[in-house]
This record gives sequence, C-alpha cells and structure tokens, in this order.
Amino acid sequence: MKNQKTILLVDDDVDFLFQMKLQLERFGFKVFTADSQREAEEFIKTFKPDLAIFDLMMENEDSGFILCYKMKRLYPDVPIVLATAVSAETGILFGLDSDEEKRWIIADLYLEKGIRPDQLQREIYKLLKL
Repeated sequence: MKNQKTILLVDDDVDFLFQMKLQLERFGFKVFTADSQREAEEFIKTFKPDLAIFDLMMENEDSGFILCYKMKRLYPDVPIVLATAVSAETGILFGLDSDEEKRWIIADLYLEKGIRPDQLQREIYKLLKL
C-alpha cells in the first residue's frame, strides 16, 4: 500500500500489544509498537506516526497522560487515542466529556479496553478522516 497510514501502539501488556497490532494490521495500517513510556518517547523523537494509541498506566500511573502531552508538543496534529482499563480496575471514571477533562487529558479519544474491532476501526477512520 503506497500511502499506508502508520500507528504507534504503546502498552506494557505484551498480550494486548500483540493482539491489537494484529487487529490494526488487518485494518490496513503499518503498526509500530513500544512496551513502555520510555521506549515510546525515544520513538517519537525520530518518527511522526499518523495516529497514536497509548495505554494509561505503564511504568507510572500517568504514563499515558505524559505521552499524550509530549506527543502533542511535538506533533499537535497527530490524533491520540488513550485506551485503558483503569475504570474497570480502579472504579475511577473519567473521559473526554467535559471541557475540564479535555484540558488535562490531552487526547483526542478515550476508549475503555475491550472495544469491539468494528468500533475501533470506525473511531480510527474518523480520527484519520478516511
């Protein structure tokens, strides 16, 4: 595919990373993976993906938030999906519904892990305007 879109997928759960990478490749994307905040930070210093999907809790409880901030500083036009199971694991609920949440969660979309593949594909296509 000549103009194949690239996705940076970052998660410390290697099983989730593997399964999600396969799914995204089935959708036709070129997928680059990182299994830590640190690895992702090194990656984005030299490469601009078309879209990024970050887990929230990795080395630190706020790794995903930090990655969102750093990615938007480098590449403000790259859509970011924050995919997490934090609500199921902790009972803490948040999203991107209010202006206040949008100010501190610097992501374009918040998704709970376990999203159906067809829904994930629709959301990614919407963000990439495909």
